[in-house]
Amino acid sequence: MALDFIYIPLIIALGMAFIGLFKKELKPSNYQALQYLFFFHLLIGAYYCFFIPGDAIGYWRVPKNYSFETFTEGIFNGEGTAFMMALNFPFTNLLGMSYLSNTLLYSLFGFMGMTYFYMVAVKTIPYTRLINGYALFPLLFFLPNLHIWSVAVGKDSILFMCIGMFAYGVMQPFKRIPLLAISLLLALAIRPHMLLFLFVGFGMAYVFGGKVSGFQRILFSVIMIGAGIAILPSVMEYAKIEEASVEGFQEFSEYKVGVLSRSHTGSAIDISSYPFPLKVLTFWFRPLFFDVHNVNTLLASVENLVILVLFIKAMMLKPLRAFKAAPFVIKGLVIFLIVGTLAFSQSLGNLGIMIRMRNMFLPGMIIFILWVFSYHYQTRKAKR
Repeated sequence: MALDFIYIPLIIALGMAFIGLFKKELKPSNYQALQYLFFFHLLIGAYYCFFIPGDAIGYWRVPKNYSFETFTEGIFNGEGTAFMMALNFPFTNLLGMSYLSNTLLYSLFGFMGMTYFYMVAVKTIPYTRLINGYALFPLLFFLPNLHIWSVAVGKDSILFMCIGMFAYGVMQPFKRIPLLAISLLLALAIRPHMLLFLFVGFGMAYVFGGKVSGFQRILFSVIMIGAGIAILPSVMEYAKIEEASVEGFQEFSEYKVGVLSRSHTGSAIDISSYPFPLKVLTFWFRPLFFDVHNVNTLLASVENLVILVLFIKAMMLKPLRAFKAAPFVIKGLVIFLIVGTLAFSQSLGNLGIMIRMRNMFLPGMIIFILWVFSYHYQTRKAKR
């Protein structure tokens, strides 16, 4: 704990320095809002540390007893949890971080992902005062549940950073090769199926919707398809699916439903009998008020109601036309959301796990909602 007086100020300083990298690209108001967002994110991280029990403490405690050989084995040969434990070895073992400082460090990683999503919105959403003169951006980025699953020690915070980094990187891929490489390698080691979803989402957006030459489309599609095929065996092994078939995925889905529905977390629901549309709505917008059983689910219900109302309003403003006119990165995030929804809405039977998994796709939904409102305002203004 004594080292917290060193580590916590250092984490804050690193976060502020990271924000400073984008100062020239931001208006003063957006730059200041990003600083507020950072401290809000750290506050959520501290709350998580003290009040939310979970597997994060295991990611902090277990590597404390690792040997250097265990660390190297996990880094070079491990995947998923094994890799994540090894990745945290330098922080919890060598640097002796407390659970608090380790959580705030991962909060910094999650905030980096948040910043990349923030920059995507800044670069792609021209109009932000969208409903009765009120600005939805950056206000929607302060939704607590967007933060609470990207602050914990573990896979979710790192993966959230990877997805944001990838989305920001593909906006200028040749200039941001290091960002893309880091995001892809980390995602491959942590959750390879999420990397496959990214390839599918952004590959389809690039091939079918990008304003690029035919040569670039062919080149990018070959790269994406080749990369997807290359990592497919890792995805199959990670998901414990023996064959890449419809039957294999269906068996895996049914197995996950059964396991997660038997969870004793208090948020288990049986979705096996739900029709497909209700499974999708459950994944996107629950918990709602009829699911509330504690303060956390109450807050999540309020936020989900806000998102649901905005989503409905956006769907009334010709969203397909807006999608067609959207920048490439927004199209990629939307298709990534759809692919993830098709996968997870069929297999997750626990609201807590749903919220955690949905958090990887929620920024894309929020950014698309912002884009729909902005595009509607832009076209209406042009007609005048």
